[in-house]
Amino acid sequence: MNRFIKYIPFILIAIIILLSLSSLHAQCSMCQAVAESSRDAGSTNSDGINKGVMYLFFTPYLIIGTVGYFWWRTRKKAQQQ
Repeated sequence: MNRFIKYIPFILIAIIILLSLSSLHAQCSMCQAVAESSRDAGSTNSDGINKGVMYLFFTPYLIIGTVGYFWWRTRKKAQQQ
């Protein structure tokens, strides 16, 4: 367990990098079809839709990871005392 905690900052950095990439396609087939047709028509909404889906995908993992980290840190401090 202790070895895993060392890698949390690297995991968070990787998630942030993944969120910043605009070439990721995390859309369902219906959303992708609508985004491609609007992109072909000259609209730039498809990038916003894709980023919104990525934020919705990673948000629960970030929340759970943050709560887990603080829980682990307080538990470790309590064991040391």
